[in-house]
Amino acid sequence: MSTDKFISIEGIAKRYPGAGDGTTTVFENLWLAMARGEFACVIGHSGCGKTTVLNILAGLDEPSEGVVIVDGQAIQGTSLDRAVIFQSHALLPWRTVLGNVAYAVSSKWRNWDRAKVRAHAQVFIDLVGLTGAEHKRPSELSGGMKQRVGIARALSITPKMMLMDEPFSALDALTRGTLQDEVRRICLETGQTAFMITHDVDEAIYLADRIFLMTNGPGAVLAEIVENPLPKDRGRIDLHRHPLYYALRNHIVDFLVSRSKAFTAETPGHDPRNVPMVRIGKPELVIASVAHPQRDHTDGTSWPGLSRPSTSP
Repeated sequence: MSTDKFISIEGIAKRYPGAGDGTTTVFENLWLAMARGEFACVIGHSGCGKTTVLNILAGLDEPSEGVVIVDGQAIQGTSLDRAVIFQSHALLPWRTVLGNVAYAVSSKWRNWDRAKVRAHAQVFIDLVGLTGAEHKRPSELSGGMKQRVGIARALSITPKMMLMDEPFSALDALTRGTLQDEVRRICLETGQTAFMITHDVDEAIYLADRIFLMTNGPGAVLAEIVENPLPKDRGRIDLHRHPLYYALRNHIVDFLVSRSKAFTAETPGHDPRNVPMVRIGKPELVIASVAHPQRDHTDGTSWPGLSRPSTSP
């Protein structure tokens, strides 16, 4: 994974008109950054703005203020550089597996002939384990297979960033685990940058390099960034055997159960540009900070480097 700042969310807010002259602030002054090839998960209670952040990254929504930079360019609307996998499979019911994936491919590379489009689509159908199901329509597929098509479709356009909004939440446990394995394998093999929303702590621990913890909304803030200390080659079945697993899990659960309710933008010491980076380790908890320096948004060219975190016991 690169250490370059590939995605930078800089001071964004989302507000909606309320009754009378009031407004509802979902979140504000949100700052976070991701490196190229990083897999990040956002966890927080319903109403904290997780999906809104994802929609802003996708270009489906606009922040009330602030800016989002991806690979040096400010996001302005949707783009085939950013692929979204939704909770529902969102497939075209009249198209086959191959047709759904090929439709995405032809949308990005409009000058490709039919044979090249089909060959490219087939590569990603094979990648998600749907070889032999190319000519089936969504009505003939299980829920897990439909989500595989969604993953293949997203990957087929070789996006710079893959956005996932709880893509496995409606699946049975066995299918969910299998697809978690598939997504992790694919992201590791392709170096895909991924941003995922989940309510499942174990899913975040298994998939993510870093976990962003959001406080309760409205008025939510990013409270902590937790680095995953488990090895990159971790397996889902043996996850709980790692000596740091329960310390990591307990820290996240404790935040969700108790600390997320008490933490607000007015919490003493809270700095949205310098959010604590938590590293779980032996024998103590080490906390570091990632600073977000001021940038000039006027020309879109300045690109400060990701500050190296300082550590303190």
